[in-house]
Amino acid sequence: MTRPDVTVTVTVIVYNDAARLPRAVASLRAQTHANIEIVISDDHSTDETPAVARELAAQDHRIRYIRLPENSGGCSAPRNRAIEIARAPYLMFLDSDDELPPRAVESLLAAHRERDVDFTMGAVRRVRVDNGRRSTWMPHLVAERRTLEGIEADPRLLFEHLSTSKMYARAFLDRHQLRFPEGIHYEDQLFSAQAYCLAEAFTIIPEPVYVWYIEPFADASSASISNQRHKISNVADRVYVQRLIDEFLVSSGHAGLREDKDYKFLKHDFRMYAGDLPYRDEEWLTSFAEIMNPYLDTLSPEAYGRLPRAERVVLELLRDGRLAEARLAARGLGHAVAPRRVTTDGTGVPYWGDTVPSTDRARRELDVSELELDTRPFPTALFRHEITELTPGAGATLTLAIRTYDPGLRLPVGPQRASLLLSPGRRRMTVPFRLDPVRPGVFEGTVRLDLVSAPVPLHGFQGVRHPVVRLDQQGLSHSGLLLAPLDFPARTARIDYHSGAAPHELTVEPEGRNPGRLQLRWRPVGVTARITRPAIRRLARPRVRNAARLVASALK
Repeated sequence: MTRPDVTVTVTVIVYNDAARLPRAVASLRAQTHANIEIVISDDHSTDETPAVARELAAQDHRIRYIRLPENSGGCSAPRNRAIEIARAPYLMFLDSDDELPPRAVESLLAAHRERDVDFTMGAVRRVRVDNGRRSTWMPHLVAERRTLEGIEADPRLLFEHLSTSKMYARAFLDRHQLRFPEGIHYEDQLFSAQAYCLAEAFTIIPEPVYVWYIEPFADASSASISNQRHKISNVADRVYVQRLIDEFLVSSGHAGLREDKDYKFLKHDFRMYAGDLPYRDEEWLTSFAEIMNPYLDTLSPEAYGRLPRAERVVLELLRDGRLAEARLAARGLGHAVAPRRVTTDGTGVPYWGDTVPSTDRARRELDVSELELDTRPFPTALFRHEITELTPGAGATLTLAIRTYDPGLRLPVGPQRASLLLSPGRRRMTVPFRLDPVRPGVFEGTVRLDLVSAPVPLHGFQGVRHPVVRLDQQGLSHSGLLLAPLDFPARTARIDYHSGAAPHELTVEPEGRNPGRLQLRWRPVGVTARITRPAIRRLARPRVRNAARLVASALK
């Protein structure tokens, strides 16, 4: 039964998250629109969540607590049980590890009242838990206020598949018997695709309506479903949901969206796995291909054609069963890293790899002509720098054997001037070395990096840096990232910079994600951590800076 004094029901789903549940609920109690119902839907937690939830319900009459009789293993069942008992004409969903901004309910409800639509949606603010960095999820899709009469008006919205960024009219969900699919993961993707297609109209607002906390390096046991890509079952779940979406598009009369949906899968879903391929073993890659390739074969050729060439290469190598090469091509995706080698056919068309492809599809997908390997301006040319051997020395020295691949033959025959660049702070460390030719398009050199001489500021430096390789040619320079071996053991040393006034711990390690660069991680210790950096932070506060400026102005 609906209640006239309750306009919005917000469901918080929770499972074994007693520590963060109060924060999520507090964000609802702080909403500027107060006439809300808060349903805590517990997927049969085994920690202190039930006690915490009951205590929260005792503090606020708007809060109701329900507990599923057994764990469902996903988000759908707790959301659906909450929909069954919701008393308001509008519904929203919140995960227990996230929050709603204070005006989220007010803003989305106002958009509903401005025009009778099936759902409203707004911007999602993403916050990295490890570094506090903030960004907006899919900002180009929510940049302006607009009402769309059907998803065909902007199929790009298929990329925004979160159910938590939206407020749904209860009548819309009931009219179409729209509920979250139970027993599967990636339920948001199917639910949102159905909502987009079934809605006659929906409104987008640019205001933030959801705070999504991202923990990219969470422990595997507590990582979100999207961060469990190392599990083959995760791959199977994602592909299964895509097939369900495809079936729905046909049955609902929206088959015309298939190319856009396929492009979204390739650009977003597959791309998430592609970046991980260099870190997967042969057994995992084989299982991945067995699940992924049959589905890739059903996708629209036009969707492939909309991708950047580097991503098309990875996809084709995977579909061709060239798994080791797919892993190699995936390193550096999105970072302008060249292939090690290209091969031309009789007409001069360059193809990725050591051989000319044998099929029409492979020739189309592995043709790298558009990369302009031999004609791009030198500062934007494509090279590939790899560490072939890394040798720790005395103290904090490293000797790196570097191999540079130049598939476009941009570098002249003979030794090349190169430098290793590193900036732990505002000053840059430049270590020159020489690259000698080994064969056409391949150069090798050795550089000794003494990290004791790195220009760390007197007040210390805390953070991560990745050295880059600079090539100098006829007054022009080119900087490119440096790929490291993926399996060398991390090494930590204490360095007393500035004659012991700025002690740090420095860790040298492979990046462990993305392209796998050489990674250097500084952490202040001793007096730097206890005294120097806290003092600098106090001086950097706006009030202190303004006072300093005032004093400086008075002394002029």
